[in-house]
Formats: sequence, structure tokens, C-alpha cells
Amino acid sequence: MKITVVKEFTFDSAHYLPWHKGKCQTMHGHTYRLQIGVRGGIDEDGLVIDFSDLKRLVNALIVNQLDHKNLNEVELKDFPCESPTAENMVKWIVEQLEEEINGHNGLVLAFVRLYETPTSYAEWRE
Repeated sequence: MKITVVKEFTFDSAHYLPWHKGKCQTMHGHTYRLQIGVRGGIDEDGLVIDFSDLKRLVNALIVNQLDHKNLNEVELKDFPCESPTAENMVKWIVEQLEEEINGHNGLVLAFVRLYETPTSYAEWRE
């Protein structure tokens, strides 16, 4: 049996979309809400992955890199700073986490959901 566990994170960042024809063309900020789902079997301790291990990994690779930053100026490998849409950010987040999670102890990155606003999000599912 496979179980999916989910950890949620928040971070604050600013961005603008120069090509956008509306309000998003100018600098503005968001409190992003990020949900990471990891799927795997339950180990002998009753865990799929320790929440604190998942927290440490996601904070190091994602949250600490983006929190309180202008996303258009982030200098991270392959980060979509020219168009930091929620969709492009989800793609980048998946690329950062898949290699670190997939295959380790039979784990799989199951989904990434990034809320840009309380009612709007982009999502990737394995």
C-alpha cells in the first residue's frame, strides 16, 4: 500500500510579468502557499517520510531560495526569472525536488501545488 503525505510551506515574494496586459505587469507581491506531496510505503516506524526531513529538504532547496526575493532577479539555475508565473515556478520546483526525493527509500514526488493567491494555484501531479 502506498500513502501520500503532504507538507505545507509559505513564503513571500514579489514579481512582475512584463508581457502581461493587466495588473501583473507591474511589481507586486504574494504570500505563496506551497504543498508538497510524497508517496511511498510505510516503513517499520510507521512513516512514509519524516515530516521534519521533508521540511528540511524543501526549505533548503525552495523556500529559503525564494522567500522575500524579487523573483525576476533570482539567480538560481534554471529558475524562470524572465516569467515567474505560478506554472513556471511549479515546473522549477518539481525539477529541484524530483532528483532528491524519487527513488530514495522507494519514495516518489507525488504532487506540487503552489497557491499564488488564496483562490488560485498551479499544480503538477506525478
